Amino acid sequence: MTAVQEKIDSSQAKSDAALQRFVDGFSSPPRSPVLHWPSEHDLEYEDITFPALDGVPIEGWFIPAPGSLKLIIANHPLGFTRSGIPTHLEPWHAAWAPSGNGFEVDLVPDYKILHDAGYNVLAYDLRNHGLSSAANGGVVTHGFTESRDVVGSLEFARTRPVTRDMAIGLFSRCMGGVSTLAAMTRFPAAFDGVRCLISPQPITPRYIAERRLAVIGLSDRLDDFNTLLRLRTSIGLERRIPQEWAKNVRLPTFLYQVRNDTLTDPSDVQTMYDNIPVAEKKLQWIEDTTARWDGYLEFQRRPQPMLDWFAQYMS
Repeated sequence: MTAVQEKIDSSQAKSDAALQRFVDGFSSPPRSPVLHWPSEHDLEYEDITFPALDGVPIEGWFIPAPGSLKLIIANHPLGFTRSGIPTHLEPWHAAWAPSGNGFEVDLVPDYKILHDAGYNVLAYDLRNHGLSSAANGGVVTHGFTESRDVVGSLEFARTRPVTRDMAIGLFSRCMGGVSTLAAMTRFPAAFDGVRCLISPQPITPRYIAERRLAVIGLSDRLDDFNTLLRLRTSIGLERRIPQEWAKNVRLPTFLYQVRNDTLTDPSDVQTMYDNIPVAEKKLQWIEDTTARWDGYLEFQRRPQPMLDWFAQYMS
């Protein structure tokens, strides 16, 4: 074997190893801790648990707003928990800092804003995240299995005495949004009576895979990535299709997105929005940043458009 061939083989082996590490992280991201709690904002709360549609034990919080008959169910992004993601710490920082998202996102202030606006809040960890149980081999499927958690949260709210008479709105971020769209497609009856949806930054997994592969210098390996993803999870990119699932939305829906997000393309959310077949819909762009994490913090910084949407449809 020549020195040139040895160098080529070594380079290929390094590329293959980097690709496998990325597939592993994409399929089973490291669990983030539930690092922040409602008590940090002087909120009363109850630790709750409920079964997903397939029986997987799900952990969460119920934050009451005494006297209110309005409930927001909050679903979190990939790799997060109900409390956010500690991307200022390792190993999360190393994974996300190269795309400009190396700072912490604390989602608990969202619940304080909602509570103070008169909403009860149910926030929970999706399967394989936070304190919720492992399921499906510990792999993430971008809604294919997580949609069962969304339905489980609705059934829990409708059958629990303290919440069963409440009007329900959904605040479903990123993979939580994608999982909600998948649930609307697979279990449409579960959304009967739900008043509205706000979904920050839903994303088609193919887009984020393409962008993150480019960040690590593997932009030519998408097909190889998808093959490994199918071998690891059984669910390839061709079955993770929120643009198509959006065609089954029947609720007033508000999407918002960082326009120049380095991890996606604006055409993705635009297509989802265009595919939503209801008149009561809105798309808002966040400008002057390329960090996806800024989209998750938008509600804390400028909550009024979202509060107006909830108020319009949950009064």
